[in-house]
Amino acid sequence: MQQIMEQAQKMQQQLMTAQQELADAEVTGSAGGGLVTATVSGSGELKGLSIDPKAADPEDTETLADLVVAAVRDANRAAQELQAEKMGPLTGALGGGLGGLSLPGM
Repeated sequence: MQQIMEQAQKMQQQLMTAQQELADAEVTGSAGGGLVTATVSGSGELKGLSIDPKAADPEDTETLADLVVAAVRDANRAAQELQAEKMGPLTGALGGGLGGLSLPGM
C-alpha cells in the first residue's frame, strides 16, 4: 500500500508540473493567411491578438470578426493538442495504473 501511495504522490507531482507547463506555454493560431493571429496559453487562456491593418476594412467588419474567431479557434485547437501531449500519458496512467484510485485535486 505504501508503494501505491508513493506512486500516486509521484504521479500527482508530475501532473501538477504538466499543468504548470501548460499554463506557462503559449501557442498561436492564425486565419486569413496570417492576417489575424491569436496567442493562447497551453491551458486555453487568450493571451494576445494580432490584426494586420490590411484586415481592418471599416466597410467589412464582419469578415474581420470571422477571422478573429477562426484564429482563436485555431489557437485553441493547438492548445488542446498540447494538453493531450502533456497530460495524456499522465491521465492514462492514473486511470488504469492505480486501480481507479483518485488523487486530491483531480
